[in-house]
Amino acid sequence: MNNITDSGIPCSNSVTVRDSRDHDQQHQAVGVARLFGPDSVPLVRVGRRNWMLRAGLAGVAGLSLPALLQSRAESKQDRINTRATSVIQIWLSGGPSQIDMWDMKPDMPAEIRGPFKPISTSVPGTQICEHMPLQAAMMDKFAILRSMDATASNHTPITFQAANPKAQRTDIGRQGGGYPSMGSVAAKVRGANHPGMPPFVALANSMAADVYGAGDLGQKFAPLDGMRVDGKFSLPKGVEIPRLQDRDQLRRELDLFRRRVDSSVSFQQQDRYTQEAFNLVLGGAAQKAFDLNGEPDEVRDRYGRDSFGDKALLARRLVDAGVTFVTMSDAWGHWDHHGDEVQWGGIVKGLTPMLPVLDRGLTALIEDLDQRGLLETTLVIVIGEFGRSPVMTKTAGRDHWPGVMSFLMAGGGIKGGQVIGATDRRGGSIQERPLGPGDLAATVFSHLGIDPASHWINPSGRPVPLVETGRPIAELRG
Repeated sequence: MNNITDSGIPCSNSVTVRDSRDHDQQHQAVGVARLFGPDSVPLVRVGRRNWMLRAGLAGVAGLSLPALLQSRAESKQDRINTRATSVIQIWLSGGPSQIDMWDMKPDMPAEIRGPFKPISTSVPGTQICEHMPLQAAMMDKFAILRSMDATASNHTPITFQAANPKAQRTDIGRQGGGYPSMGSVAAKVRGANHPGMPPFVALANSMAADVYGAGDLGQKFAPLDGMRVDGKFSLPKGVEIPRLQDRDQLRRELDLFRRRVDSSVSFQQQDRYTQEAFNLVLGGAAQKAFDLNGEPDEVRDRYGRDSFGDKALLARRLVDAGVTFVTMSDAWGHWDHHGDEVQWGGIVKGLTPMLPVLDRGLTALIEDLDQRGLLETTLVIVIGEFGRSPVMTKTAGRDHWPGVMSFLMAGGGIKGGQVIGATDRRGGSIQERPLGPGDLAATVFSHLGIDPASHWINPSGRPVPLVETGRPIAELRG
């Protein structure tokens, strides 16, 4: 049994995760614990000069840069032969309609088949919605999975961002049952692909509604809110680069820390990690990755100058810069098309204008990753929380349908140009190749070089499987 320790290294000994403490409590004091990261470091209040020293090293998702570098160094040997793989998870909040997008039923009566017509794709025998012609032309790069069982899911991102049927919304204030999202597992086990970058970034208007975090893994492994990072990767006002580059001054500051801190990490390591962190902050890699202003107009136009296009482009920039896992969502509930009486409208009024936006941004992302040599190592997933009802409502929409949903995958070395699974003639139940959330998790973790058979240790000291039930989807590997 492989367990995952706080350093992110699979090992045979159980080590209790200590990161489930209240986030506010972890950040109450201003002192060296924020700089060096170990829980065992006592909180020591220091003067303004030391505060300025730390200020440019703002923690990423609750983990300071020196601690991040230390963690990466500790687990480097275990990942030395592992490729720099990444995941972009495109979250279609609200539940996309499988029958009106990727699993059309043109031979059914109008109340089932809906208002849209199917079109042929670059893959003979495969058809998708007429409002997604760019995907149709690029279908050789996509796998359509039409048989995902979503009965464990409800109207939140929890179940399928954790890819665990036991991770559900509850009414007892403990969302997800403590199970972590796939992004948080990636943050813990792999870390970022490049030093100085956050491992897990969320691009969503509503973090609470559209992004699920670390659960009982702890705040250290929660996603960075990528829509609100302005200033987090720049030096604080009044701190000048030449002053920070003064190694004599830095050495004096570190000597002061050494006299005050009794840490489990050697001072020589603290010195090295801190200096490396300074170099990364001064280099501005993270700050540059989040800035779209340097992108040519042609690229911005190709993605689309809208919420979805901007986030898709930013997702590409982030994985290119070394982020391991990105979750993006254009708007909360955007794909919840019950009918024309609700905010997002029904199928014609609501879905018709949205599909071209998805089509343009998604295909631009796949093409861009491919041209940059990143598609082979970047797995792209397009998924929501469930499907929609086979029979349309009286107000021209479709209701929630957890019985089955369709989703897309591309990149990451998978075999494109195929359809996996099938539904019955109405599109409401699984007929062939049933898949569950655990199959998705096992596929994603295997892509990232994480053993799906590994465990994490909950706050009670109990080992919990990363994948409850499921295995990598074999057809994706050809």
